[in-house]
Amino acid sequence: MRIKHLLPLLLSVVLSAQASALTEGEDYTVLNKPIPQEKSDKIEILEFFGYFCVHCHHFDPLLLKLGKALPSDTYLRTEHVVWQPEMLGLARMAAAVNLSGLKYQANPAVFKAVYEQKVHLEDRAAAGKWALSQKGFDGKKLMRVYDSPEAAAAALKMQKLTEQYGIDSTPTVIVGGKYRVIFNNGFDGGIHTIKELVDKVRIERKPSNRSTQK
Repeated sequence: MRIKHLLPLLLSVVLSAQASALTEGEDYTVLNKPIPQEKSDKIEILEFFGYFCVHCHHFDPLLLKLGKALPSDTYLRTEHVVWQPEMLGLARMAAAVNLSGLKYQANPAVFKAVYEQKVHLEDRAAAGKWALSQKGFDGKKLMRVYDSPEAAAAALKMQKLTEQYGIDSTPTVIVGGKYRVIFNNGFDGGIHTIKELVDKVRIERKPSNRSTQK
């Protein structure tokens, strides 16, 4: 009986040791200004990206794979950066992808169109023509959402987030609203760091740990 009661404690110790394997300044930094999560009761993995960014293009398949396998207490959120007004068109496309629920089907095609095929998806006419030609997802649904007030508002929110939190590079990944991933070991290493940071946040949020941190 005593051993059975000790198992949760031992598991907590093991998880804490794994999370502490991360080194601040090498694997991650702590934001001076935390970013509010969309779902406060879960652990958020937030990516700031750009469809124009080759690094984001290469990172996206790994991130989507991670997103599909996340536990129920964790979720993926993606926001397109807006550094200049011309990027609002791509941000609106990103918002449409998110709001339509087509991210996992459409995102690879959007990256390929923008970066490899040089399609100007920031332009509404070009985006509509391209979307309707796609076979891997519902292009009509995507553009219906693209043209919605919700997508326009979401794109403006992306611009505000980019400016408010000084996002100056892509991809930028924030875990739990406060830990920014450092990609010192490539994107595969970055995925590993994200998973460990999720564990770190999960441990920190345990009621027993909250009380000791006060």
